Amino acid sequence: MRIRRFQTTAALVALVALVAAARAQTPVVSNVAGLSGTGDPAEQTAQPRTVADCIKEIKHPTDWLNWGGDFRVRNEYYPNTVSLSKDAPLNEQDVVRYRGRLWASLTPLTNLSFNGRVAAEPRLWVKPAFTASDVGNSGMEWRYGIVDTLNVKWSNIFDQPISLTAGRQDIMLGDYYDWWLVVDGTPDDGSWTLFLDSIRATAEAKGIQTKFDLIYIQQNAQPDEWMPTIGSTSFVHPDLNARTDYQLTEQNEQGVVAYVSNSSIDKTKIDGYFIYKRDNRQRFERLGVTTPMGDNANIYTLGGKITGTPMENWQYSAEGAYQFGTKEDNVREDDVLTFAQRDIDAYGGKAKLTYLFNDKYNCQLSLNGEFLSGDNPKTTGKDEMFDLLWGRWPRWSELYIYSYATETSGKFAQMNNLIRFGPSWTCNPTKGLTASVTYNALFAPEDTPTRTPSAGADAEFSKDGRFRGHYLQAVLKHQFNKNVSAHLWGEWIWEGDYYSHRDVLSFLRAEVMFSF
Repeated sequence: MRIRRFQTTAALVALVALVAAARAQTPVVSNVAGLSGTGDPAEQTAQPRTVADCIKEIKHPTDWLNWGGDFRVRNEYYPNTVSLSKDAPLNEQDVVRYRGRLWASLTPLTNLSFNGRVAAEPRLWVKPAFTASDVGNSGMEWRYGIVDTLNVKWSNIFDQPISLTAGRQDIMLGDYYDWWLVVDGTPDDGSWTLFLDSIRATAEAKGIQTKFDLIYIQQNAQPDEWMPTIGSTSFVHPDLNARTDYQLTEQNEQGVVAYVSNSSIDKTKIDGYFIYKRDNRQRFERLGVTTPMGDNANIYTLGGKITGTPMENWQYSAEGAYQFGTKEDNVREDDVLTFAQRDIDAYGGKAKLTYLFNDKYNCQLSLNGEFLSGDNPKTTGKDEMFDLLWGRWPRWSELYIYSYATETSGKFAQMNNLIRFGPSWTCNPTKGLTASVTYNALFAPEDTPTRTPSAGADAEFSKDGRFRGHYLQAVLKHQFNKNVSAHLWGEWIWEGDYYSHRDVLSFLRAEVMFSF
């Protein structure tokens, strides 16, 4: 019955998208003989304007103003995924998320722009929610609205290839959708926003085909700490009458990123970077109880990446990073949770090899691999757990980001202690349609997770196995036009001996996006 309801929702999403796509192409006739205009034959034979033409004029009414918006509806159903067991309370999650955004960009002077965007995402919990704010409750959750972009950008400074952006902005370093450690500064709001409060300077040395980025980050854990939100950032549970604070992340964060990208070698790009991240533990209200969360840390990361197209049909990328510094957080040793400072000695890397068939369907076959070190429970005073910094987002899986909350003290998408590899197939069967299938075998370098928040969570892991399980993903995406898109997304994990159970974790999503 639950699967049938999800299928019905998916069908409705697809139908709405099809209707919207058809309407977007409907011509708008502004002069028809006998109804409007002068009846001049020149007017009657004028080309009709489409809805897209009208939208473009409305969005860009003057040379100095451009504005727009989008509205996204997602129905997500994921049983067993958060709890890691079908027998656990609140194991079945079903939620509809409605995200709306409005943005504007003003350009009063050449090369100077002011950019802003507001966003909100209320959620309808069809099944009782697992989140701390609304735990055990179903129905509508009216969250706050937030300014998720507010910055000023100065480009081509003094007629040089230099730009400076200061304020709240989205920053993704690296190649498109191959982003790794600098992507998402707000992992706890569930891909509602991604912003980083930061100052970014970019310079290009065209003579040596090199681009330089220097970024300072000051990220606050609470949504209204720097600028006010629209509505309260606390939630009072209707049954328990207890307050819970919303959060963007678990700690206040500062950082410096130095990133260099060079393309002087033919068909090759080499990137190098240094990242410093400082975490400061914060306190939040959780169901009426003040609770400390997050880390105290000083993390230094040195990394590099190489990408290239050595032959017509081949592409590759390989990236690696080493981390050192100190971290003070909760670690479970001998079933006891302790908060102590440890020296970081961690590393991670990922690689991808792609064969492009260059056929009419744009078929591509990739082999993907990743390694993220895990904390060795046998070492004293040392922390080998790789930290994803500002990379806690669903890079390759929407499902597995939830599962990691159980083994990392509630930190969603803080993936570590992971080995994964497997193939991926992507093609475009028809215009606007993308289909992909991915398989990964998942392993754990260490058989024991050290960040489980409680003895109950600790019991979900066997501590006597390193195979996380088989992972399968299937996705259909359709871009109907530049204003309407939709997708159907499915993921499954068959648990291995790393876990105490052998249940199937799953994630199903139907989405439609309208852009204006």
